[in-house]
Amino acid sequence: MSTYTRKITPDSNMKAACSTETSMKKTPTLEMSRATELPESTLCVACSADGRFLGLGHSRGFSVWCASSLLCAAEWLQDGLEMTSIQITRMAEKAYLLGTVDDMGVARVFAYHCESIHLLSVINTMENINKRSICLTFELSEGGHYGAASISCNIDVWLEVYHFPSDAWLKELEMEPSQNQDPDSSADVEVKWSPVAAVIKIQPPKTPAGTELDGPLEVLQKNNFLTHCLALDKDMESSRQWDEQPFDKEAGKINESLRRCTHHFLLPCGQFPGGSHAKHQPALPVSVCVWWSGSHNLFHYLLRKSPKNKTDVEPMLDVLWPNAKEILCSAVSRCTRFIALGLDDALVCVWDRQSVSATDSAFSRMQFVDFRPESADDSQTATTVCLSVLCKSGTVHTVTSGRGAQSCTAQLNERPKDSGDIPTVIASVPFLQSMMLVVQRNGKMFLQDVLNKSKVCFLNPPKTFQISTPCSPVYALNTKQQTLVIQGEQESSCSAGRQSQLFSFTLGEPGIMEQYIISHPDSQRQQNTLEEACNIYLRQRALSVDERNKAIAHTWKQLQDTAELEQQRHSRAAAS
Repeated sequence: MSTYTRKITPDSNMKAACSTETSMKKTPTLEMSRATELPESTLCVACSADGRFLGLGHSRGFSVWCASSLLCAAEWLQDGLEMTSIQITRMAEKAYLLGTVDDMGVARVFAYHCESIHLLSVINTMENINKRSICLTFELSEGGHYGAASISCNIDVWLEVYHFPSDAWLKELEMEPSQNQDPDSSADVEVKWSPVAAVIKIQPPKTPAGTELDGPLEVLQKNNFLTHCLALDKDMESSRQWDEQPFDKEAGKINESLRRCTHHFLLPCGQFPGGSHAKHQPALPVSVCVWWSGSHNLFHYLLRKSPKNKTDVEPMLDVLWPNAKEILCSAVSRCTRFIALGLDDALVCVWDRQSVSATDSAFSRMQFVDFRPESADDSQTATTVCLSVLCKSGTVHTVTSGRGAQSCTAQLNERPKDSGDIPTVIASVPFLQSMMLVVQRNGKMFLQDVLNKSKVCFLNPPKTFQISTPCSPVYALNTKQQTLVIQGEQESSCSAGRQSQLFSFTLGEPGIMEQYIISHPDSQRQQNTLEEACNIYLRQRALSVDERNKAIAHTWKQLQDTAELEQQRHSRAAAS
C-alpha cells in the first residue's frame, strides 16, 4: 500500500493565486425561476434521485411534494413532533422510501405509494423508559435496500445497519388500498408490515484484552498491527472526555460533544472485499465503512446476513485502513470507488478501492467535485479526482490528484475578512462541469468554477426576501431537472410574520451555464467490466512500481519507528 500526502499551506496557495489573473468582467446574476409557500417551521428538505419528488420535514410531521409543480402530494402529520432530518429514495417505479428523524431522536421509515404515505417501521422504539435510545443520524442506501442508524443510550454509542424487506413491502403496498388509511389521521389502520432485520451492530472497536505490542520489530505480524492501530485510538480516547448525556437540556438538542460515528454505504468495486459476491446486483451496497470521533482508523464491514437470534454478535472487521492523523471529515464519490478523508494537521487522504491504494488550519467539510479533464489516457482520467475542502477559517481549497501523479492544491478564495463572507455550504453541482454551489453566512449564493476560480453567477431571491438560516440552509439539488430548491423567507423589516417560501432556481438552462452543462448517462456511473478493470489495474501497477516501492519502504519505516516509541513508552511505564 502506498501513501502520498500533501499539506495545504496558505503561503504556497497565495502565490499560486497571485499568479492567476483575475477577470474584471462583472459576474452575472441568475434570477429565481419560481417560489411557493412552505409549511410552518420547515427544517429539512431532500430530493429523490430521479428528480420527481421532494421530501420536506416540518412541524407536526413531513410532506411529499411534486418537484416539477412544487405542489404538496401527500403529508404525514402527528401532533407534538418536528422532523429534523429527512431522506427520500426510489424503491420502485411508483414507490418511494423515506427515512426521518424527529426532534426526540426517533427514526422512522415510510413509504410513499399511490399518493399516500404509510409508516412501515419505527427504528428505535422505546421499550424501557430508563434506557431510552436516541437516534443521532439515520441514512437510507440508494434504492432503499439498507438503512443505518447511529444510536446513543446513556454513555454508549453504536451503529446499527438494517436490511429492509423491499420486495415484501412492495407486495404489501399493492395489496393495501388507500381506503385502509384513517381519513382523520396519517396512521395506517391495522396494517402489519414486514419487519426490518438488523444486519450488524457496530460499536467502537476495543483493543483485545491482554495483548501488548511486544516482540521483535522486524516480525510485525497482522494481529500485532491491528492491536497497534487500535491502541493509538485507545490512547486518544483516554485523553478525551466524551459527554455522557445524549441531550443538551439547556440547548434543547442532541449534545454536540457526544462521541459520534460517520458511515458510508459502499457499492461493489473491482476485487475489493464483497465485490465478487454482487456481480448480478451492482446497485446494491456490499459493505459499510465507519470511523469514530477521535479515531485514526477507517473500518470496513461486509453486509452479511446476521445469524438468527444473534443480532448482538460483534461483527467481524473485514478491512482496516490506518491513517497518519485523526480523521475529521470524510466524503465518498458517487460511484463509491473513492473515499476521501480530511485529517488533522491539514492533510487529505484519498483511497482508491479498485486498486486498494492511497494518495494523499483544520478542515470542517469536504466534497467531491464532478471533474472531467481531457486526457488521451482514459485510465488516467478515470483515476483523477477533484476535492473541494472547506476550512474553519473560511478558505476553500481544491485538491486534484491521481495515481502516479503529484497532487495539486489551489486556494479558491482569500481568507474572509468579514465573518459574513465565510462559506457555510460548498456543494458540487453534478450536472455542471467543475461547478460548485457556495452559500455564505450573509445569505449570498453563487456558482463558482473550481478550475479558473471565478464566480460564474450569483443566485438572488426576489426582492424583500432572503435565504432562511444561511448558516445551515435547507436546500436540495435536483440532478434530473437541473434545479436548486432552497428555503427562503421574507425580510423581517417587510412583514411581522416571516412565512417560509421554497425558491427554485433552474441551473441547467442555456445561456450563462451553456458551456458547463454535461450529461451523465447511466453507463458512466456503472462499474467497469472485469476485463477493463484488470487492464487498467495492470497498466497502473506497471507505471507506478518504483514509486510504490519507495512509498512502501517509507511507510514500513514509519511503522517501525512508531512501534519502537511504543515499546519505549511501555518500558518506562513498567520501570516506574
